[in-house]
Amino acid sequence: MTPDYFAVNRANWDDRAALHAARDGSGYGVQRYIDDRSALSDVVRFDLPRLGDIAGLRTAHLQCHIGTDTLSLARLGARVTGLDFSEEAVRQGRRLVAETGDAVDFVRADVRAAAEVLPRGAFELVYTGIGALCWLPRVDEWAAVVAALLAPNGALFIREGHPILWAMDETLDDDLHLRHPYFEHATPTEWDDEQSYVPTAAALRATKTYEWNHSLGEIVTALIDAGLRIELLVEHDCVPWEALPGQMSLRPDGEWELAERSGVAPLSYTIRARRPGP
Repeated sequence: MTPDYFAVNRANWDDRAALHAARDGSGYGVQRYIDDRSALSDVVRFDLPRLGDIAGLRTAHLQCHIGTDTLSLARLGARVTGLDFSEEAVRQGRRLVAETGDAVDFVRADVRAAAEVLPRGAFELVYTGIGALCWLPRVDEWAAVVAALLAPNGALFIREGHPILWAMDETLDDDLHLRHPYFEHATPTEWDDEQSYVPTAAALRATKTYEWNHSLGEIVTALIDAGLRIELLVEHDCVPWEALPGQMSLRPDGEWELAERSGVAPLSYTIRARRPGP
């Protein structure tokens, strides 16, 4: 029998959310957002020059997890609604902003249904962060949702792990090896791992996940087909977590790069795309 991919993934993310929101210094280090009301997430800070002035913009943060990037956008002046399919992630996000005082709303819903639970054509900015698209089987469905949410002249901003990175085998520590699909496939890649991508105080209990890769060409084409205009596409030689354990070194800006042959492959990318308006 084919497993319910989304139910399995949701159980994993419910599990992760509780561990990632720990106040003991593990997980996402959320205590710093409580202690320092000006703190921004490393992910948002990295793209500040490309993000520009977002003060006052009505913003939807899709697949927002526990809200550290979400509240960072609010601290830059955006009026933000975070959306995630994990009930525990939304609960933790609400708990966090209750402690920090940031004005953020959270909605629990599958991103594929975002245009059914959020007002269509109402957002001047749709934001998506690292590690989001791999949980979706079809990138064209996601692009259509983004286009439906954007107001005329509104922009999508996404920073993501590069599909070439998702295709690498992270278990081999002697060199870079491509093993997993680079292009979108109907059948996902199955993973079983009790460790999260950040240090946590306990192992995961819901260990299985299912992921889909999407090539950079497929992502860009899906956005164009949805009626958006690509304004910016930048590939980066770094990512904000140790994606290839044992092969990476931490930079002063909090990003991880290849310890040897840095720059030999793109590891993440940033896209800004706009819905045309009058």
